[in-house]
Amino acid sequence: MPVNISKLQKQLMSRIDTDDLVEVEKVERYISLVKLNKQLDKDIKREGATVVTENGSQRFVKSHPAVTDKMKVNAQLLAIEKSFNFISEGTHPPSKEEKYSEADLI
Repeated sequence: MPVNISKLQKQLMSRIDTDDLVEVEKVERYISLVKLNKQLDKDIKREGATVVTENGSQRFVKSHPAVTDKMKVNAQLLAIEKSFNFISEGTHPPSKEEKYSEADLI
């Protein structure tokens, strides 16, 4: 089942501190890579997983260049996933207005 990109973005944004611009940037990069991954899938589906290359009288079959690109994109997606600082469910990042007490240090 294809994943709706806007729903994915909303889900990720709901799980991060949206005041942390680094985390917001990670979500934007992640979504960009997901879109690129989907485009690579379309290219591979349309043209096939292998391509025929002709060089003069030589003719040989090799894997579609998008397959290699897809592996690189997947590695980047996994790296971003590992670096997310997700907020635990039911908690929220402390706001600037919240007052802290000495008991918070324990």
